[in-house]
Amino acid sequence: MKESVLIQNKRRIKFNLSFLKKDMIFTISFVLAMGTSLFQSPKIEYLNFPVLISLFNLMLAIKAFEELRVLDKFAISLLNKCSNSKSVSAILISLCFFSSMVVTNDVALLTFVPLTLVISRKTKLPMMETIILQTIAANIGSSLTPMGNPQNLFIYSFYLLNPIAFFMTVLPLAILGIISLYFFMRRLKKKDLKIEIAPIQIIEPKKTVIWGIIIVIIIASIFGIIHYQVAFIITLMAVVILNRKLLFKIDYLLLLTFICFFIFVGNISNTSAVHTLASASLKDSASIYFSSILLSQFISNVPASILLAEFTPNWKPLLLGVNIGGLGTIIASMASVISYKLYVHSYPNEGKKYLLKFSLYNFSFLAFLTLIPYVILKILKIF
Repeated sequence: MKESVLIQNKRRIKFNLSFLKKDMIFTISFVLAMGTSLFQSPKIEYLNFPVLISLFNLMLAIKAFEELRVLDKFAISLLNKCSNSKSVSAILISLCFFSSMVVTNDVALLTFVPLTLVISRKTKLPMMETIILQTIAANIGSSLTPMGNPQNLFIYSFYLLNPIAFFMTVLPLAILGIISLYFFMRRLKKKDLKIEIAPIQIIEPKKTVIWGIIIVIIIASIFGIIHYQVAFIITLMAVVILNRKLLFKIDYLLLLTFICFFIFVGNISNTSAVHTLASASLKDSASIYFSSILLSQFISNVPASILLAEFTPNWKPLLLGVNIGGLGTIIASMASVISYKLYVHSYPNEGKKYLLKFSLYNFSFLAFLTLIPYVILKILKIF
């Protein structure tokens, strides 16, 4: 009897540990929040509700588009017109770049990487480099809009930014990124082929139109045109009426991760030692820029932006730094982990090869996109 109880307990412990390993960023954020709460009492004021509610609204709308397969239909209609492997790769990479501006980098990869893997199996073509470039494209493309990734949404809301100022800051980065992607895409091997994938029919066009209107309302709330609470009520009403199951399909761990990091940052920012250290090290634009890039490599760019924002009013180098910092290590942007998991699931013996090539490509982009903007801004005497 005792042995069976011990076995059950071991299984429960193993399950709990596997849950923690499933999302390491959430685990880290939870440990940091709980650990700092032992020394500093958390406050409700630490939570940035406009960011959390806007993120919740976006996740629901994006999940609705996933269910309706709108992006799939668009992608397949384009791919059926391709005549060679290079043009297929170019379209798949471009789709990740441009769609990530609207539906976030992780959703873009969740949508188009599986499609790339299907094409790879159908044509017997290796698509590792294409998927790596898709990942880079999604991380760079998402930097161009406030709703493209969580760190942008946070910075845009936290600093109450003007849309034009935001776009003008990240536009050079996006332009440099797409130029770099172009040169890497030209290196891809070219093979003649004919792809025919059965077209997808949108079976509920009325719902698609409604969700299109709702995502416009959500974007308007992010830009401050309408109140975020109004967008929240409209989005929630649409979910209840159109598809209640969406409430059970979104990534609540992402919201909890944000909450934990808000608590952690709120706790440590109220300690005099950390405040003094951060204030001393974040003296100018250059130090903020390089600190955000470096910190992103170890804790990913979302928590890096939340942490550093508490210690500087200088949002431009922070915005550039955390977006460039999404390149480099595989955990610098959690969207990169999505691509890796999808690829390894299809090709379990190529994990090490993928990581090696991923690191080579990503650190090349990181070095280029770190140096060039810095030199330009230094010449313009912004840094």
